[in-house]
Amino acid sequence: MTGKEPIGPHVPVLVEEILEGLRVREGCVYLDGTVGAGGHCEAILASCRSARVIGMDRDPSALAAARERLEKYRDRVTLIHGNFRDLDEVLDSIEVACVDGIILDLGVSSMHLDLPERGFSFLRNGPLDMRMDPSGGQPAWEIVNNWSAGDLARILFRFGEEKRARDIAAAIVRERKREPIMTTGRLAEMVAAVPGMAKVRNIHPATRTFQALRIQVNGELEAIEKGVVKGIERLNPGGRMAVISFHSLEDRIVKRGFREAENPCRCPRSLPMCVCGLQSLGRVVTRTPVIPSEREKETNPRSRSGKLRIFEKKEASR
Repeated sequence: MTGKEPIGPHVPVLVEEILEGLRVREGCVYLDGTVGAGGHCEAILASCRSARVIGMDRDPSALAAARERLEKYRDRVTLIHGNFRDLDEVLDSIEVACVDGIILDLGVSSMHLDLPERGFSFLRNGPLDMRMDPSGGQPAWEIVNNWSAGDLARILFRFGEEKRARDIAAAIVRERKREPIMTTGRLAEMVAAVPGMAKVRNIHPATRTFQALRIQVNGELEAIEKGVVKGIERLNPGGRMAVISFHSLEDRIVKRGFREAENPCRCPRSLPMCVCGLQSLGRVVTRTPVIPSEREKETNPRSRSGKLRIFEKKEASR
């Protein structure tokens, strides 16, 4: 599941935990790499009168929503169109060397799922697009209608953890021979008709297929890998990076990235001491991920699968 089902107006997840985890303070500069509608960004700006936030997002419509929401803070917020995987280039472009905190709220938002024309939801019929940045890239319909059965099965299994990936891929290839698959509704119906794809625990049969296509279209996992590494590099000493993930594929990458930054040594365990020279960049603050409270899960169902992990850059040596 995406963990971010359409529930109406966008409600940010784990806001208080983010503020506490980042140790938001006056006079500091923060980067929200997935600003979306501006919820986390607004919380930081509201909590500190002199804090500054750089908000970036690959979706122009999200930036427009954030700009409207954050209008009263316009003197302390800078909004930029871009992918967080390129956060170092973005910071360079505005001549910011490092920041005191970074937020990444991963995956697709309710804003995307609520708009049929964006093609993210199997619950709302629309063009099979799924691009977070509609200005470029390969839409999902091109993948569905042109990739081989083997390649389709590979991404369904890898990015959707779909056990019936081969059966679904074969069905897609058969169906597209009759007529190209161009809408979310048709793909969802076709996947649901594959033998053995009946609903389990109220999960729609097409959930994992849509997740896999979305991740492939947007290069999400590679972006997370690069974003975590670059983000830690651009933190000030003592700064913190907070990442919210919504499914196991995302969370594993974040956990691994933080762990490797804490302990980058590549020496064989048989050696009595480290000789590779790689030094720790800091420490993992959250040994186990922070999850939403039961109250938040009840009031904001989108939060229920959220997991927050935090990394702290080590202080400068004296």
